Parts: sequence; C-alpha cells; structure tokens
Amino acid sequence: MKKLFILTFIGITLVTSSYAQTTNAEDSKYQFKKVAHLDATPVLSQGITGTCWSFSALSFFESEMIRMGNENPPVLSQMYVVRKSYEGKAEKYIRMDGKINFAQGGAFHDIPWVFRNYGIVPNEVYDGLGYGLEKHNHQELYKGLSGYMKGILKYVDNKGNRPLSSSWKAGFDGILDAYLGEDPTTFTFNGKEYTPKSYAKETGLNMDDYVSLTSFNHFNEYDECMLAIQDNWAWGTSYNVSLEDLQKAAEYALENGYTVAWGADVSEKGFNFRKSLAIVPEDESTIDVRGEDNENYSDAGADKKSNAFLNPVKEKKITSEMRQEQYDNKTTTDDHGMHITGLYKEKNGTKFFLVKNSWGTGNMCEGYLYVSENYFKLKTINIYLHKDALPKELKEKLNL
Repeated sequence: MKKLFILTFIGITLVTSSYAQTTNAEDSKYQFKKVAHLDATPVLSQGITGTCWSFSALSFFESEMIRMGNENPPVLSQMYVVRKSYEGKAEKYIRMDGKINFAQGGAFHDIPWVFRNYGIVPNEVYDGLGYGLEKHNHQELYKGLSGYMKGILKYVDNKGNRPLSSSWKAGFDGILDAYLGEDPTTFTFNGKEYTPKSYAKETGLNMDDYVSLTSFNHFNEYDECMLAIQDNWAWGTSYNVSLEDLQKAAEYALENGYTVAWGADVSEKGFNFRKSLAIVPEDESTIDVRGEDNENYSDAGADKKSNAFLNPVKEKKITSEMRQEQYDNKTTTDDHGMHITGLYKEKNGTKFFLVKNSWGTGNMCEGYLYVSENYFKLKTINIYLHKDALPKELKEKLNL
C-alpha cells in the first residue's frame, strides 16, 4: 500500500507538469493550441463501477487544492465518498418506499453532502479494495446491496404487522465493510491523527464556495432548479442559465485558473475516447459504430470509426432548442462525470476543452480527450465550479 501511494505521489508531478500532447491521435490532422492549461492529479481508473461522479468530482477538488497552494495534494478517497453516499441512498430509498433510484451513480453535489455530514479521508487510508482485487469492480457489491434493500422493503407491510427493525442499517453497513473495508473513524496520516471531519477541514476546502450550472428551456433562466436525472438521489440543485452563459462560464473559469467538473452524455457517435476526441459532425452517418457501451460507461465502449476523428470536419451549430429537444426525447442522458482542465483552440478556430477522464491512460492523450465547444453545448448536463470562477455579470444575475 505504501508503495502505491509513493507512485501516485510521483505521478502528480509528472502529470501536472509534462502533458504537452497537441493532437488527439496518430496520423491526426487536428492541431490544438493552448489557451489555458491547469494542473490536475494523476488519471485513475474507475474500474468496473458506475462511480465516475466520485472520481471526477474529487479530481476537481484536488485541482482546487492545487490552486489554493497545495502543490502535492493527496488523492482523496473515491470509495469513502461512494460508501457514505450508499448509506444516504439507502436511507432515502427506505423513506421513499423504494420509489427512488438506488444505483451506483451519483452527482457532483454528493461530495459536499459527504464532506458536510461525514468528512473525507485520503485514498491511502481508504482505497475501498477490501474484497481483494487490485482494481475496482462493484458488480457483485451492487447486486448484494440492491438485493438487500429490495428484500428489506418486501418484508415490511406498512400496516404495523411487520415494522422495519432498527438492525437493517447494521446489516447494510456489514456488506459495505466486507467489500470496501471498515468505515474509518480515526486514522493517522503524515504523522498526525485525524477523524474524517477534521481531515476535511485540513483540506482547506469550503463546500459552500461551489455551485452547479445547467441550461434547459423548461426552467426559468437564472433560477435554481432540480435536475430530473435518475442519479440525483440527493435532490441537489443547479442554477439554470442561458446556453451562452454556460459556455462562457466554463471558458472564463479556465482562463482565470479554475478547473470545472463536467457532467455529460457520452453515449454518442461523436464521443471517441480511443481517438481522444468528442465532436458533433454535421453528417454523423460517416461514423461507423461497432459494439456497445457498457451499462456503467466505465470504459472506451463501442468502437467508432470515421475519418472525422482524424480530419477536422464541419460540426453542427448548436442551439438551445436543439439541446432541449434531445433532453426531452431522451437522446441526451446523464451518462458520465469528467473533469475539464484546459481550453484549447483548433487551427480552424473551434474551441476545445481538455477533459480528464477516469478510464485509465489507454489512449494517445494519456487518459485525456479534447471535447469541442459544439459537443459541450449539446451534451452537457451540468458543470460544477467555484463561485469566484464565474464572470461578474453572471454572479449578478444569480445574486451570488
């Protein structure tokens, strides 16, 4: 375990200082010029899990720690957040009589929920690999948790004849203990003893400093709204802004030293992790898709072949009406959470976001990909960022 941590620590220096890839794939004619490029901790793999939201949000907060002066922040425990979120999901699932999603997915605001209620620990303290594997695989864990919760509710008759016992939480925690490891209540890190809450204070992160932005036409502009996505189990809210302001906010943040957490739809022809590119070609029929994405969107998925991934092509012009239509007809769905760490411009003038993924480093861009401004406009569910990263005029519109 100690060796793994040391390697991760070294990786921070390598990843944050040496990334210089200015094209997306071998033989590609895409050429990207840096506008802004910010530091991040190493690219990791979420394994066979649906926990991208935890990996991406914690990567975002680790970059926040770098921005605040911690040059070598520890990798925070994704599985501590997953564990505590499962506890919250289970309680709400019981209270809602099973009429709410109980799944592996989550949202960026789950991390503040965990920070405020429980705290946080370094990944070295809680790696969540209590079931003996080297890589995360939650297929058995999720089946066990889901079956347990369904069984508990099936037993209760809601008429007082078979009330829910006080032991169900202990049983639920026992499953989490077996697979992820026992819940750490105190721990020693760098020679100092902490609780999860005291370590959360040590990070210097204030969860009240962060906001979520979205852009849909069925909400009033610049009001708070609750996104109707199945993984929003905690009922977190976002500010609904214009599509122009959504794009501007992301660009402004990056140009002023702030990274951005990005929730998006990746089950699209134009999203190609193997080629480190996401685009919206005018003619998508040129893209040949073979195979299928897995249900958790935890790897490169279906194989997609097209000349468009190697030669810049004209993309669709995205409008708010087009974006709304795809959300309403379910062709835009809440698939995946990632971390935007840079802004680049392709030689044809199109802006591209540099995005850190959680599918390992098995592409030419070492786990990163370039996402066109058109893809961002069409397929963004929400972004999460520091309040101070917002343009002044947008903060005024939101009364922040």
